[in-house]
Amino acid sequence: EVQLQASGGGSVQAGGSLRLSCAASGFTFDDYAIVWLRQAPGKEREGVSCISNSDSSTWYAASVKGRFTISSDDAKNTVYLQMNGLKPEDAAVYYCVPIKTDNLSFQTVLDALHSDSWGQGTLVTVSS
Repeated sequence: EVQLQASGGGSVQAGGSLRLSCAASGFTFDDYAIVWLRQAPGKEREGVSCISNSDSSTWYAASVKGRFTISSDDAKNTVYLQMNGLKPEDAAVYYCVPIKTDNLSFQTVLDALHSDSWGQGTLVTVSS
């Protein structure tokens, strides 16, 4: 059974930092990319970042590039999202989604947005 558990959310002031974790189980970690998505109240879900566990290639949304860093610990089957310089517009529930792929591309993010495998998210609140 595919399971992902997102954690690490919290409440910070603008400019602060948080590190989200996504612990995965039930599938071969290296065969998948892990996509971080977020959804704020009243807004559409959007892709934030993703990483290929086979070659460690990464993708970032323009809105977070330079502030967020995604990484993977294969030994722990865990993907991290280090978020620095948080802004109020980063506030949302963050989810991690596994997508089986050999080549990381924007299609990977699109597949994640339309996936049913969202699991439980973690709430990030940023005060100005």
